[in-house]
Amino acid sequence: MKAKVKAPAVPKAKAAELPVRQGEENWTEAELADVRAVLRADIAALEAEIAELSSHIADEGGEGAGDDQADAGAKTYEREHDLSLTYNSRDLLAQNERAIQRMDAGTYGVCEFCGKPIGKARLQAYPRATLCVTCKQREERR
Repeated sequence: MKAKVKAPAVPKAKAAELPVRQGEENWTEAELADVRAVLRADIAALEAEIAELSSHIADEGGEGAGDDQADAGAKTYEREHDLSLTYNSRDLLAQNERAIQRMDAGTYGVCEFCGKPIGKARLQAYPRATLCVTCKQREERR
């Protein structure tokens, strides 16, 4: 496993400075800490899942000599399924890490498409959100 290189310390944005929708209360440090804790827990779980899946994929690599077509097909299907799960977990891991980076940069809660606030309630329910509800609905209709 590669050693992670720590980035230089960047001053973290204050919770009250993060954008909120009109009518919403500003973020509190406790609320932001709760969301950050959820993201970090997800990161730890995803890293463990990726390691387990990668180990499982590597263990299956040398097997298969003398298998009939059905066995070979089943093993190929299982391997492809594990690879798909690994790619999905890596994508979620990147989304979680990016959400924490956005918190630190003070851009957490800004829609990447329209630039308006995403909404505190949406981010508390889905902390990885990068689009407001309107932009997300527009994206899904395409």
